[in-house]
Amino acid sequence: MRALCWNGVNDLRVETVNDPTLLNPKDAIVKVGLTTTCGSDLHVIDGLIPSMKDGDILGHEFMGEIVDIGREVKRVKVGQRVVVPSFIVCGSCWYCQHQLYSCCDNTHPQPELGEPALGYPTAGIYAYSHAFGGYAGSHAEYVRVPFADNDCFVIPDGVSDEQALFLSDAAPTGYMGADFCNIHPGDIVAVWGCGGVGLMAQQSALLMGAEKVIAIDRLPERLAFAQNAFGAIPLDYTQVDVPEALLELTGGRGPDSCIDAVGMEAKGEGLTQIYDRTKQLLHLQTDVGAALRQALYCCRKAGTVAILGVYGVMDKFPVGLMINKSLTIRTAQQHGQRYVPTLLDLVAAGKMNPALMATHRFSLEEAPLGYQMFKHKTDGCLRAVFAPAR
Repeated sequence: MRALCWNGVNDLRVETVNDPTLLNPKDAIVKVGLTTTCGSDLHVIDGLIPSMKDGDILGHEFMGEIVDIGREVKRVKVGQRVVVPSFIVCGSCWYCQHQLYSCCDNTHPQPELGEPALGYPTAGIYAYSHAFGGYAGSHAEYVRVPFADNDCFVIPDGVSDEQALFLSDAAPTGYMGADFCNIHPGDIVAVWGCGGVGLMAQQSALLMGAEKVIAIDRLPERLAFAQNAFGAIPLDYTQVDVPEALLELTGGRGPDSCIDAVGMEAKGEGLTQIYDRTKQLLHLQTDVGAALRQALYCCRKAGTVAILGVYGVMDKFPVGLMINKSLTIRTAQQHGQRYVPTLLDLVAAGKMNPALMATHRFSLEEAPLGYQMFKHKTDGCLRAVFAPAR
């Protein structure tokens, strides 16, 4: 089959690789219908996530059709159209039983690779380095899905392929961030980032009853998208003083909740940005923390900050600020299996349409070009969608 493979920092190639096979009686093989880029992929492509190997297949956000199943798969069948969350879960460990799916104890085949940095292994995730399981990704014609009964969600007839695609990662991650905020009527929620996850967090916050959502970014087309699609209040952080603007929009109190949907490659300004970026380039830290530091600073006292962006090691992290402001910090990699059924219902009811994020479409052979447009945000690219064909 054909697949998009990582061959070093910023070296992506579409290559011919072996088709996946059933390795376990709980496996399924999914013929990929659509797969999409994600901001987290850029951390891998840019060499910020260690333990990638030449030839690793990229991609973790996808939907498709089941074409083969192991003998112990009971809930899903060959021929069904499914969406698959990016984290792989066993469904039976303590964490899965408590719906903390990205912490699953049993889906990392080499837990010793994650333990030195994290203390405990996480669940396995498609295409996110061998430190996170070494699973082949979805930018391919076929992908093996372990624990298919837990991880394949049947797509209702009224939900399109493109709508379902983003329920694999962007939509559940954004929805989880809003859920973490424990939103009450009248709340004001500020969201850093108007990429796929940030936009889904904004819409989810409004669906959960927020009175106002404030969208913070630097790209005019993304801010316009947030305003036009969801009624969010746009703030261009290159044009305004964000802390002052948020105080003005909240009557001097600050947002009740702040959501960081940016992560380790934030674009800040001033000396702090130069310091962070220099340390990142010298591999003295992995993160540029501009968005997260600002979210912590701007949140009202006793408010909630939900961290959805991916981070590694950050210098100058303001722990004292968090303590003295009595902030509640909620963060996780996405517990997709917890949220996908709810999201499918919202899409089927017409209350959410993630397909709006699919601004650019490519064949799998054109995937390197799609990633270039996505990375550099050219031509208003919000998400590049790839359609493998065979």
